[in-house]
Amino acid sequence: MFQLLRTIQSRPQLVPRWVIFSIDMSLGVVALGLAYAARFEFSPPAHELEAARAFLPAYLIIRAFAMLAFRTFSGIIRFSGSRDARRVLLSLSMGTCLFLALDVAAGSMGTTYPMPLSVVAIELLASAVFLIGFRVSVRSVYERFQTARPTPVIIFGAGEAGIITKQAVERPSADPMKVVAFLDDDTGKQGKRIDGAPILAAGDAGRILQDHNAKRLIVSIQQLDPARKAKVIDAALNAGLRVMDVPPAQRWIQGELSAGQLRDARIEDLLGRPVIELDASAIAKQVKGARIVVTGGAGSIGSELVMQSLDRGAAEVLALDTAETPLHELGLLAHTRLGGTSSRLTTRIVDVRDGARIQQHLSDFKPDLVYHAAAYKHVPVMEAQPEEAWHTNVIGTTQTLSAAKLAGASTFVLVSTDKAVNPSSIMGASKRMAELAVRSFGEGGEMKCVITRFGNVLDSNGSVIPLFRRQIESGGPITLTDPEVTRYFMTIPEAVQLVMEAAATSAGDDIFVFDMGERVRIIDLAHRMIRLAGLVEGQDIDIDIVGMRPGEKLHEELMSGQENLLATHHPKILRAARAEVNRDMVRNTIADSQAALRQVPWTSEQVKLAFSRHLPEYKPSHKD
Repeated sequence: MFQLLRTIQSRPQLVPRWVIFSIDMSLGVVALGLAYAARFEFSPPAHELEAARAFLPAYLIIRAFAMLAFRTFSGIIRFSGSRDARRVLLSLSMGTCLFLALDVAAGSMGTTYPMPLSVVAIELLASAVFLIGFRVSVRSVYERFQTARPTPVIIFGAGEAGIITKQAVERPSADPMKVVAFLDDDTGKQGKRIDGAPILAAGDAGRILQDHNAKRLIVSIQQLDPARKAKVIDAALNAGLRVMDVPPAQRWIQGELSAGQLRDARIEDLLGRPVIELDASAIAKQVKGARIVVTGGAGSIGSELVMQSLDRGAAEVLALDTAETPLHELGLLAHTRLGGTSSRLTTRIVDVRDGARIQQHLSDFKPDLVYHAAAYKHVPVMEAQPEEAWHTNVIGTTQTLSAAKLAGASTFVLVSTDKAVNPSSIMGASKRMAELAVRSFGEGGEMKCVITRFGNVLDSNGSVIPLFRRQIESGGPITLTDPEVTRYFMTIPEAVQLVMEAAATSAGDDIFVFDMGERVRIIDLAHRMIRLAGLVEGQDIDIDIVGMRPGEKLHEELMSGQENLLATHHPKILRAARAEVNRDMVRNTIADSQAALRQVPWTSEQVKLAFSRHLPEYKPSHKD
């Protein structure tokens, strides 16, 4: 019995529609018989029974026609709702109207009514009760089974963490679960049992997940190879399972795991790229006890720089940004994440384009280290306003660099982007000019100048993943520029660690490029996010190809043709062999631009002219 119910549960349309149609017709015949019995007090005369038998074929034809017209059998019975009841009532009403039309026609011709009017009324009421009651009963039984029976789950990993996970999920709760099997790559464990649950070969995960009618897969292994983890999760998603993850042991409440602490698998779990590990001793040496400024401190990268600096023992951190609400939220996040350590954080509203204000704040604070993450980064927005990209990304960087030098900072770090390499957009060109400004104004002095360059960061503000997530939550469609577009990805904590490591280990005047693994096709990212949400592409949500936007590249690059990448102490951090820069020319251009700001700021055309003069590799993706 339970196996039958589990099978019904796992298949949306297990019972053929003709069976539902047959049941509805049978219930109608029962309702007709009950109507005659009730009308004649359960002792109908012989001539009425004979008339009913003669009318039965017409009754079946009319009811069948009405049910086919309104498709009363089309819904999934165990999920019946008001729409299904409406279809049933409309079908019955149509049939009853036809019965009445036959009675009227018979009366006009002076013949006996084929179906007494009182029987018509009783039959309508009885049919409505039977057909709707049948659907309500099936749904009630299904829902009762759903709440009474625990959800079957499979755990990947039959080690100690797997055993602890089984104990946690099988405790009584509002969402009961039952472990039906374990998956493990260890051949020594396969074929054995843990508390009655068999340990099966993970290599055959797809078939096993389906055979056991599991609804969830829980990944319990803490240090699992990312590529292997991605493969297992993909198999589970293909089988229609919800995938959950066991959090690290240090996050368990009072050292004990509960089912409520399990989290749904994240998109970064499916990238299949190893997590970047760092020794971090050099970071600790530079950051501990240091006074640190982070511009763009309320942004995705900036806020993580703030958090990691405080967590690693910075004496004080000054976060500068123009956005009031995100700055306020940064303070709340620091208090939640770091507790009392957050008292060492100061936030201020400052625009890096305001040279006097940025110089005043840095002179007062006297930083040891400046992380410059403030920038405009949205490609389409900057395409429409090149002068804003220039004023913030180029002039803002120059003014922050000068303020850091005057304040006596020992290290200045520019957070750049892969879009600065062979730029095709205004944003990329402005970041490349910011790199040239750092090299022209900062290199060769007492302050170390470090440029860090990396690609897209998972879940950063304005990135593709939050966009896809919002589109999925709103029902779609997911918008994609081109099915072949690819990007490099890393997580925010990884990117920030690499920025801090590069700054701590640089001898000065370096451009660092981070090895971000293989490019990821954005359309593959979209497919996986749809499946992670438990949806079916083309059925629950669509993907629309909208075309490339001005300034966008099909594939990003991490170095230009003028740069060679050299190895460093860490395999994921590479140093670019820098091309020569005409420093005087860059300084003159920026000085002219700053002078114009005091009178008539540069126009879009002047900005583009400056790009063409300094960046021969800049090739706009569209013509004005």
